[in-house]
Parts: sequence; C-alpha cells; structure tokens
Amino acid sequence: MKKILVDSSVWISYFKDKSAHKELDGYILHNQICTNNVILSELLPFLHIKKEIKVIDLLLEVENITLRIDWEYIIKMQIQNLKNGSNKMGISDLIIIDNVIQNNLILFSEDKHFRLIKEFLNFELL
Repeated sequence: MKKILVDSSVWISYFKDKSAHKELDGYILHNQICTNNVILSELLPFLHIKKEIKVIDLLLEVENITLRIDWEYIIKMQIQNLKNGSNKMGISDLIIIDNVIQNNLILFSEDKHFRLIKEFLNFELL
C-alpha cells in the first residue's frame, strides 16, 4: 500500500474543520500517511504560536520521508511550468513533488497548482 504525503493545505483545512477531510481519519487509522520537513516547516511555527503541543507531538510521530532534493529536476519542472503558462509554483511545492516522485508516494493536497503540473508530470494526486 502506497503512503500518502499529506500537504499542509489539507492539514490546515482538517485542523479547522475535521469534516473537511473525513477520509484523512481513515488514512491516519491505517497508518498510510507521511510527511516531510517542507510540510512540517509550513505547519509547526503556526502550531507553536497557537500552543498546540499535542498536535505538534502527533505530527512529529508521523513517518517523515527524507528529502533528497534533485535540483536539476526541480529546474526542469520549473521550466515545464513556465512553458505551460504556470509561473506561480514555488520551490517548496516543487520539492514536495520531487519527494513524491522519488518515493512513489501519493500526494494529498488542495492546492490547485498541483493539479496544473499533474498534466505534464507523472505523479499520483488525491
């Protein structure tokens, strides 16, 4: 069973309203989710400010997929983005896609630009 990399956009919606992504409960229960340091760096500062220590502890227990950034591939992806008229994808999102592709993961995200780049890159997106 493939692991699901849960993007910060999904976590933020889930924290605001658990019914927003009810399927996430099942993925958590079946130990299908994972994270990486890019996603954690987007979530943890806000959670620290809000003093959500239990949530921080739980997120830190989730399997963390090591980042092995292929900068050459990141540049190629960004070139593809620009050629296809998409210039709003940040480097952090390209690193997330690189991590998904390298580790044969499924990306779970609400961000529209992942759907746009999916048209010319081969990765799974929920």
